[in-house]
Amino acid sequence: MTKNEVSAEYKKIMELALPAIAGLSTQMVVSLVDTAMIGRLGHATYALAAMGVGVLATWALISFFSSLATGTHVLVARSFGQKDYNECGNVLNTSFVLSLLIGILVSFAGVLSAYSISQFFSADQFVGKLAGDYLYFRFMGIPFFLITVSFRGFFFGIGKTKIFMYSAILVNFLNIIFNYIFIFGAFGIKGMGLAGAGIGSTLATMCDVVFYLTVLSFHIYRSKFNYFKNFRFSLKLATSIVNISLPVSLQNVFILVGFLVFISITGLIGTQEQAASQLVISSLMISIMPCFGFGIAVQTLVGSSFGAGDNNKAVFYGFQTSKIATIYTIIVGLIFSFFPRVILNIVTENQSIIETAVPALRIAGFGQIFYGIGVVLANSLQAVGKSLYVMIADVISNWIIFLPISYLLGITFDLGLRGAWAGLPIYVILYSIMMVLKFNFGSWKYSGYPKK
Repeated sequence: MTKNEVSAEYKKIMELALPAIAGLSTQMVVSLVDTAMIGRLGHATYALAAMGVGVLATWALISFFSSLATGTHVLVARSFGQKDYNECGNVLNTSFVLSLLIGILVSFAGVLSAYSISQFFSADQFVGKLAGDYLYFRFMGIPFFLITVSFRGFFFGIGKTKIFMYSAILVNFLNIIFNYIFIFGAFGIKGMGLAGAGIGSTLATMCDVVFYLTVLSFHIYRSKFNYFKNFRFSLKLATSIVNISLPVSLQNVFILVGFLVFISITGLIGTQEQAASQLVISSLMISIMPCFGFGIAVQTLVGSSFGAGDNNKAVFYGFQTSKIATIYTIIVGLIFSFFPRVILNIVTENQSIIETAVPALRIAGFGQIFYGIGVVLANSLQAVGKSLYVMIADVISNWIIFLPISYLLGITFDLGLRGAWAGLPIYVILYSIMMVLKFNFGSWKYSGYPKK
């Protein structure tokens, strides 16, 4: 490629990535604001510890199914690369039906088991009660969340990441408003503490469904993709979506449950250490969410290139996007390592918890430097059908490396929170190495996606 051609490709990457990053960054802001609100409640230590359990438990349940977005995204991107726009619409229709049916079933099961889940992962009974209150209301919004996930995957696949950005800005603004009202009380509504955060998130997600349905009704999309005109459920497409998504689903659940176990390990060290770990995880969203934005961009570009039969361009997009993401994570990692108190003061005023969290955030800041390349190349591999490899690599790195090291150093060797968090950089570095090796030397480079 000439210098101008490379520059044009970088521009294409950023045009897709920046709106996705902006949208995901609003989710990061909500996470920080929610943590800041909960951190200002009267029983902040218990509430923050419960929030750590509640948030991770929510995502551990819904992430098994929310990865339907990955299957939708990849199939739409491949069809879009082949200029088969009717097939893009067929994928959306099928994904929507899957999401609706699964969402109803998962929501029902989640509401029934909310308090059992929270108590299982909480060393303290009061922490478990607070987490259960949050989960009970949060699980009610799962059907609406999964529907938006389906719509999101469609727009990612056709390269319209700005739609997601507008959606995220709207829904997360509403999330902050609703959460404030229901956490502290306003307009005659009694404050409900952590449970109010669950209610606020569910209401905001319902508004997100309305937004996406409105956009999908626009003539520019209806006339091109014919999803409403030719509405049908395709068993073949449903099978393809599940085949792509299932390894991602298992990966999400294993990793989120892994972090739930990690939070439980920190709870064995102490309730304050568990609360501090929640602060660190919330702070890490500053770097993790934008990495996911680069992952969304690369999944669209690699998927479209692979669908069009241009594997060399798919390789180019994978490595060039990972370079950009790594520059970002280096900058943020340095900020976390050298100015941890500045970050932590954003989410709580409790100086005791902040001082407990400082060494953990420094360790995590170093580890996340290597996270950008891992996430980007993982998304690239998913786009070319290697989601099973990505799942196995992540599970091995997390469950066989990270968790045993964290328990061994934090509990067995009595090194406290520093020891527990010391396993994170090892986990991230190992995972990223496995992604680089597979993407660079994998057999997928010599295969093609079958043309229609």
